[in-house]
Amino acid sequence: MRRGVGAGAIAKKKLAEAKYKERGTVLAEDQIVQMSKQLETFKSNLEEFASKHKQEIRKNSQFRVQFQEMCATIGVDPLASGKGFWSEMLGVGDFYYELGVQIIEVCLALKHRNGGLITLDELHQRVLKGRGKYAQDVSQDDLIRAIKKLKVMGSGFGMIPVGGSYLVQSVPAELNMDHTVVLQQAEKKGYVTVSEIKDVLKWEKERACHVLDHLLKEGLAWLDSQAAGEPQYWLPALFSELSSRDVTPEEVNQMTP
Repeated sequence: MRRGVGAGAIAKKKLAEAKYKERGTVLAEDQIVQMSKQLETFKSNLEEFASKHKQEIRKNSQFRVQFQEMCATIGVDPLASGKGFWSEMLGVGDFYYELGVQIIEVCLALKHRNGGLITLDELHQRVLKGRGKYAQDVSQDDLIRAIKKLKVMGSGFGMIPVGGSYLVQSVPAELNMDHTVVLQQAEKKGYVTVSEIKDVLKWEKERACHVLDHLLKEGLAWLDSQAAGEPQYWLPALFSELSSRDVTPEEVNQMTP
């Protein structure tokens, strides 16, 4: 007959489990301490690197991208505040603040034409033109970072992925996923029709019309009611992207906001 497990054996087993648990806790704490030390060392080296190469970080946009990526690996955001170590050392706070102001100026100047949507490429070209050839170089990555900071401020700025790039939104219009999909559909030709949306996206007519009517209402789309076949809904934000394609001035003139 098999003997039962005694109280002493149970107590011994529980004691062993407690010791293992305690040992595991100590090991985990040691690992956290070691990781913290490594992180502090990395951060210290990053600060030393930034101090040594601050001129190149300021002037070289590609170098600045790589530096931002290095910072991200340890959770350091040089743009988090306009004050503090990073801002004082590198001047990046002022750089992105000034860039944000220039982005706003360009978007406001073109709002009457594009309704508050502009391609990232056109925004980049216009910002560079406004800064002059002797100004600090600016990359599209710099623009994206500055726009993200503007977005946090609740100023209506945001980015919509379209064709491997972005449309920059500078007005607080309510755009849901349906609107985004239609904007992406219009990227190839600069316009869409109700029939195209129904065929490609497999939507009901009412859904397509609802989305297009909203874009018209917000000034983000223009209606060409005289187009052959059926009305065409043009996205003025995409006009610059079509400048090298087969879109004539007469076609543009026919579009009425």
